[in-house]
Amino acid sequence: MILNETYTRANGAPIPKLGFGTWFIEDGAAAQAVQDAIGIGYRNIDTAQAYGNERGVGEGVRSSGVPRDELYVSSKLAAEIKDYDGAVSAIDGSLTLMGLEYLDLMMIHSPQPWNDWRGGSYAEGNRAAWRALEEAHDAGKLRSIGVSNFEQADLQNIFAACIVPPQVNQVLLHVGNTPTELLDFCTENNMLVEAYSPIAHGEILGNAEVGVMAERYSVSVPQLCIRYALQLGTVPLPKTTNPEHMRTNADVDFVISDADMEALHGMSVTDYGKSGKFPVFSGK
Repeated sequence: MILNETYTRANGAPIPKLGFGTWFIEDGAAAQAVQDAIGIGYRNIDTAQAYGNERGVGEGVRSSGVPRDELYVSSKLAAEIKDYDGAVSAIDGSLTLMGLEYLDLMMIHSPQPWNDWRGGSYAEGNRAAWRALEEAHDAGKLRSIGVSNFEQADLQNIFAACIVPPQVNQVLLHVGNTPTELLDFCTENNMLVEAYSPIAHGEILGNAEVGVMAERYSVSVPQLCIRYALQLGTVPLPKTTNPEHMRTNADVDFVISDADMEALHGMSVTDYGKSGKFPVFSGK
């Protein structure tokens, strides 16, 4: 079962292949959602300072009844923090708010602040924030460190100054949006890719072609999309508060044929509907 499977990161540590995302889960509902997910068997829990639910996620982790060392918990440094002192304070703030002694992974959420998405250069600020992550890693507060939404140039900026290289890059990846060159670059540089919004923030659900293919495998569209991300060697992070959907999202022990993988890879989804207002879905 996929919930029992792991990848091995560059530092030799395991990471569960399937994660549980918490974007858009309100803080008051996060603890129960995380408890439900862990009860079903999820061991990889992802949040971010920007989600506004770190407190609830931390409560769910602490009250789950599963030993902390059997869980993999991630968060992300707010995209607006592009200085060393701010990053140091924010890292400690996340640990305090979540009530955890350490995080398994912390990432810089974006190479640019959200209000300047894919805009100006924040190379110096990203290097300063990275130095804070490295020091927290050395202190044992963060078991591993990474980035999110970083393109090749952003990664090369970190490589040029880092002592501890990024081990993870969490990016928008789903059927209809497969950043092949970035995936290859990350693989070449020993970075695991995590796939957020693996169901295209729900927009793929109405795609007739994907629906027909899912029927051929006797699975749902979300199951097909999650399996697609897994077969690309990434960690998909589907999000739901519905325990039944949590179960079906993890029931992906089937194999998509090479021909169908190629067909899914060639699809394009560029319209995210109302969600297009969010920078990551803006097409930039």
